[in-house]
Amino acid sequence: MSDYSKSTNFTTKDTLPTGNAGKIVKGTELDTEFTAISSAIASKADISSPALLGTPTAPTASAGTSTTQLATTAFVTAALSAAYPVGSIYINAGSSSNPNTLLGFGTWAAFGAGKVLVGLDSADTMFDTLEETGGSKDAIAVTHNHTATSTVTDPGHTHVATNGPNYYVDVGSGAFAGVQSPTATGSSTTGITVATTIANGGSSGTNANVQPYIVVNMWKRTA
Repeated sequence: MSDYSKSTNFTTKDTLPTGNAGKIVKGTELDTEFTAISSAIASKADISSPALLGTPTAPTASAGTSTTQLATTAFVTAALSAAYPVGSIYINAGSSSNPNTLLGFGTWAAFGAGKVLVGLDSADTMFDTLEETGGSKDAIAVTHNHTATSTVTDPGHTHVATNGPNYYVDVGSGAFAGVQSPTATGSSTTGITVATTIANGGSSGTNANVQPYIVVNMWKRTA
């Protein structure tokens, strides 16, 4: 925008003595001034809803300012940078662009690939250190017992023993006499069957520990 500068020094004209030709204000001088004023006004922005051109600048407000003062790009960038200090995590579910491209500041590194975030818990050794990792997608069976059932089947069996008398002549009396002699029985298997079944169940532990999830891009600000 241009500023208005007078071409005619009217103060000097006023100091000239009466009758001096230079004291006279000429129409061409007035015309020159009006033209310069008109040009300067045309280059100014309106107070109400101005349509600015080029690259307008403005004073940058102090950090934390919350007024109707204009916010410059420098103010906005500083505010965003303060909201995402070094160590912050940026999450985006629609773009894989580096946050430096999207936000205009900082050095960012991809973070937490294939992992979920969990809050710090100083009372739990698994979660008491920042960026501590752990866990497994696959389930691991803990010590446990199985129930075993045994079934015994015995159809039953019998043994037959026959003891027959053996006869001979008593020399003294001449009579027949007899004695019994033992007969060995036959041997056989019992036929008892024992079947033991160990109950089991469940499925493969592969990926059995994966919780419900949704995939996003995560970045950590490193500088």
